[in-house]
Amino acid sequence: MKKENNAPQPIRKKDGKGWLDFGPRDIQRDIEGPDFLIPPATDHGTLPNMRFSYNDVRNRLEDGGWAREVTNREMPASDKVAGVNMSLAPGAYREMHWHKEAEWGLMLYGNARVTAIDENGKTYIDDVKAGDIWNFEAGVAHSIQGLDEGCEFLLVFSEPDFSENNTLLITDWLAHTPPEIVAANFKKKQSELESLPDKQKYIFRADVPKAIDEVSRPNKNGEVPNPLTFHIDTLDPIESEAGRVWIVDSKVFPGSPTISAAIVEVEPGGMRELHWHPKAAEWQYYIQGDARMTVFNSNSLARTFDYHAGDAGYVPMVAGHYVQNIGSEKLIFIEVFKNPDYSDISLNKWLATIPSQIVADHLNLTKDFVESLPQEESPSPVIWFDQDKIDEALKNPSKDSINKMKSGLNATDIF
Repeated sequence: MKKENNAPQPIRKKDGKGWLDFGPRDIQRDIEGPDFLIPPATDHGTLPNMRFSYNDVRNRLEDGGWAREVTNREMPASDKVAGVNMSLAPGAYREMHWHKEAEWGLMLYGNARVTAIDENGKTYIDDVKAGDIWNFEAGVAHSIQGLDEGCEFLLVFSEPDFSENNTLLITDWLAHTPPEIVAANFKKKQSELESLPDKQKYIFRADVPKAIDEVSRPNKNGEVPNPLTFHIDTLDPIESEAGRVWIVDSKVFPGSPTISAAIVEVEPGGMRELHWHPKAAEWQYYIQGDARMTVFNSNSLARTFDYHAGDAGYVPMVAGHYVQNIGSEKLIFIEVFKNPDYSDISLNKWLATIPSQIVADHLNLTKDFVESLPQEESPSPVIWFDQDKIDEALKNPSKDSINKMKSGLNATDIF
């Protein structure tokens, strides 16, 4: 078979390892995943796949929207959570339903109205826009309706084998309950309920609703004690030299006692520093840009992955990793954890806070060199990878100078 001209070849230039691939092959796939075709020499052993694209799953098309999911069926390594990407037209509903799992949602585009009722009969209603978050614990009944812009959002569920096709829907329930029981429950005659759906609606079109104060109904039990939505523009980010991070966990969002998250923004030439998470595995969703991540686990296991917008990623609990922006535009992704509290441990912070001689002995460095390593007094989770940017940051170490490019921005600017 003839070799494709100008096609990337599995030959590593640094050490000459590899040989030509004469095909058959999907060259576009090789271009999109260069670290699969030519892994860095530091990769070692066999780690499971920790990347899956939503472009590679079946899209469920409905009247007024769509939904697609990545579960442990698609990415078996993800053993804690599953994710759903969904879109609704203006006015369209994700119908009234509930789950056996907790649902954490992030609005990616547009606006929507969410409603809910908990086990105490307390209700909740709010309008959310791009960047906002909601959380419905297991069993809490809820609905989502697109407003005037329509919407697209990400849903993360607290079980890895969750399927959006297995939710408990109000229309499906009534369609599978004897009609005389339904009539008695509603204190109506069967003849008055003949228009009830005979199957689930799931997603369906409707009119854009009026303002909340015009449609809200009284409830003697009142509202839920903690808001079930979180508006991202109320949260200040952690500013770093090469980006920003918004951490949303139970400390700032008490209505989310199961799932926490971080929204991460990385400038071109930057990277999420080397770190690990001691309390939970990390499930990722890439919103914008191109990224590279190496996952390091015990027994010398290491594997490098390439990610693009629309990909899901995964890092096992306590596995070391970084996330590098390898593109020309800003990288935006989210880290999601099945734990109410966000936590991480920074390699830089670790090395900067134990006796210098200990670090020097371990890494075959001098004590003076160790003391020249980063000595951050405050969190700096997003740092420069690009050497020119590093040199510039070292010359101008003040926080104001290295973050002047982000002056005046807020969280909603990244969506």
